[in-house]
Amino acid sequence: MSTAILQERQDQMCRTESGSKFSIVCDKESLAGAISQRACVFCGSRVVLYPIADALHLVHGPIGCAVYTWDIRGALSSGPELHRLSFSTDLQERDVIFGGEKKLYAALMELIERHQPKAAFVYSTCIVGIIGDDLKAVCKRVALKKGIPVLPVQSEGFKGNKRDGYRAACEAMFNLVGTGDTSAIPAKSINILGDFNLAGEIWMIRELYNRIGINVVANITGDGRVADICRAHGASLNVVQCSGATMHLARMMENEYGIPNLRVSYFGVEDMAESLYSVAEFFKDKEVMARARQVVKDELEKIYPQLMAYKKALNGKKAAIYVGGAFKAFSLVKAFRLLGMEVVMVGSQTGTEEEYKELQEITAPGTIIVDDSNPLELSSFLKEKEVDIFVGGVKERPIAYKLGVGFCDHNHERKEALAGFSGMLNFAKEVYSSVMSPVWKFMPRMEAQND
Repeated sequence: MSTAILQERQDQMCRTESGSKFSIVCDKESLAGAISQRACVFCGSRVVLYPIADALHLVHGPIGCAVYTWDIRGALSSGPELHRLSFSTDLQERDVIFGGEKKLYAALMELIERHQPKAAFVYSTCIVGIIGDDLKAVCKRVALKKGIPVLPVQSEGFKGNKRDGYRAACEAMFNLVGTGDTSAIPAKSINILGDFNLAGEIWMIRELYNRIGINVVANITGDGRVADICRAHGASLNVVQCSGATMHLARMMENEYGIPNLRVSYFGVEDMAESLYSVAEFFKDKEVMARARQVVKDELEKIYPQLMAYKKALNGKKAAIYVGGAFKAFSLVKAFRLLGMEVVMVGSQTGTEEEYKELQEITAPGTIIVDDSNPLELSSFLKEKEVDIFVGGVKERPIAYKLGVGFCDHNHERKEALAGFSGMLNFAKEVYSSVMSPVWKFMPRMEAQND
């Protein structure tokens, strides 16, 4: 069948071929009118900062912006839950004409007095960038009066794409780093960057690191605390899970404080094991490495027989992947391979050319690789490849169900932990339940292409 692709987007997708030169264009603005799956700058910043549980998060703009990003992540907290509340200055037409600085100042003073946060993040939206409210001046004035960090997040939605929002969030957070006491931090210590504690995953990861003798200083940002971020510069290593979201912060910390960083992934058996081994190898401690090997051995003995049972049923089935950051897709490709499944399409909202080249190297010839896709293209690819399951987020779910394709939520809204060794077993269970569901007998797949 012919795949529906907008002419202007031809260079943002490719099909892998053995021995051929790989070429793809990415990290560019979304095509106007294409209804891209990608989010805006403001959303990107909120995604990163929202899980800091003891901070106040105030959206300076119309109420719709706050509604759009409220509770967008199932980020759990082991203590305070101020991040579960969504506050907005609710700018109206009068504020747009005369400016919203007075309204912002009053809102901050009231909210800080009422909730006593450890810090406050103030997010600028499109209209704020247009009317020119001076967020920095207002935040500085409130910080002096209230004695807590009040941090402007320059996240006007029209300035770029979701990746620019990540950068804005990291730059706001960096103002906290270096302001806390590091005297009690042990030598074998790390910061976990880029995990947002969906379904409690960061607690599982911290436990694994603790079992091999590594102390975690700060979660950035799942189950995050302002005080921990303030002392994060005392850690010996930054371990970065979602490179797109927090790599900029890791680089700033390396430049300012000399803290090296490692890129890791906690999804899938191979990458979870490699994450533990990489950290152990960094500290050059034989005892830590021995513990890491023992932890991996113990965890695999628990889950491997069950994974093989799922593999027997799923062998030869086809999967498609479309996620926010391309780095996560690497782990998903490996996880599907472990289950005997073939990935026939993979794409992301914010991937880089280097990441797409890596995906080309680990996928089979003929695999479709796409950047910043839209529903028209995704639907065409799913039908062309006759996939059995589609992995994505809330915006991709309706596409799959309308086509009669199984779906696995691997994004912000999920309630099931998919990271770590036990997370891989949960992932296998969900894929099996979706692909092998008897419902497909009553809704034959791909009939929509003949309508």
